Amino acid sequence: MYARGIQSVWEDKMRNRMSNRMVIAIVIYMMVQAVVFGIGVVLVLATPLANIAMMLMPFVVAATLVASAPIAWWLAPLARAAHERKLNAQEPGRSTDDQPGRGYHAN
Repeated sequence: MYARGIQSVWEDKMRNRMSNRMVIAIVIYMMVQAVVFGIGVVLVLATPLANIAMMLMPFVVAATLVASAPIAWWLAPLARAAHERKLNAQEPGRSTDDQPGRGYHAN
């Protein structure tokens, strides 16, 4: 265990704990939250709700924190599929099954 080094032991533990979907969702979460927050702010400020915008902004922030997580979770496989399509276009005939250690299906 110690012959491989602490870094590789840590990588093995993290690989077992988090799925690729979770990692991708975490990476895109803040981008999704920024877009959802922008939509929420525009909806509050561009409607008659602008009169009470200062009271509504904390609710907009809380709603975007909660709503962004399932949206990011839904988008994660789509991002992974787009990446796989890009790799397959660059290397025709590439399969993750016959190339261990490469791709998203590696053990």
